[in-house]
Amino acid sequence: MSVEPSEFVQRLPIGARISLPEGGIPFWEVFPYEGDLRIRVLDEPVLPEPPRKGEDGEECPGCVDTEGPTLWSDEHWKVRGFAEPQGVPAQVMLLPHDHGDLADLAPERAAQLGGMLQRVERALMSLDGIARVHINRWGDGGSHFHVWFFARPAGMLQLRGTCLPLWSDVLPKVPAEEWQETNRRIAQALATEGGTAHVV
Repeated sequence: MSVEPSEFVQRLPIGARISLPEGGIPFWEVFPYEGDLRIRVLDEPVLPEPPRKGEDGEECPGCVDTEGPTLWSDEHWKVRGFAEPQGVPAQVMLLPHDHGDLADLAPERAAQLGGMLQRVERALMSLDGIARVHINRWGDGGSHFHVWFFARPAGMLQLRGTCLPLWSDVLPKVPAEEWQETNRRIAQALATEGGTAHVV
């Protein structure tokens, strides 16, 4: 079955050079890059879209936990860390054990989601020197529902807002020993409200 581009996509300047808008994100004080920037030329749409990880027989990293250590879990949820240090003080993911996307969550899991978001945020906020926790959901790479948590260090106002994941890529990485201790502290903080800490 063929899929045609939507009217919205048909209006996009595909294949053309787009001008950098004045006052857009690249001009925000929180944008991590400066100097001469060019917007990439838009590629033609790929329709139907290729399967994400976990679809059409692809192994699901969310089910088998191949992309990072499980820090904490209970009967229905798990919090996965990152084995390699990142450029922010802490970064984790929340995932349900059951495979599926956000729209596929069982009603019981959907009802628990708000409380779980709060719980993971509390665990990251319990670390020293954290001002805010940014919570993001994209889902374009994997079909297993997952939510990202990025901890913003206190006082670093230039790291506020939507560009924090970009800053995480370019900032110096946290020392490995400190990163492991942070993961341990997150796991222990989560376990104070139940479940099992897997990093002790």
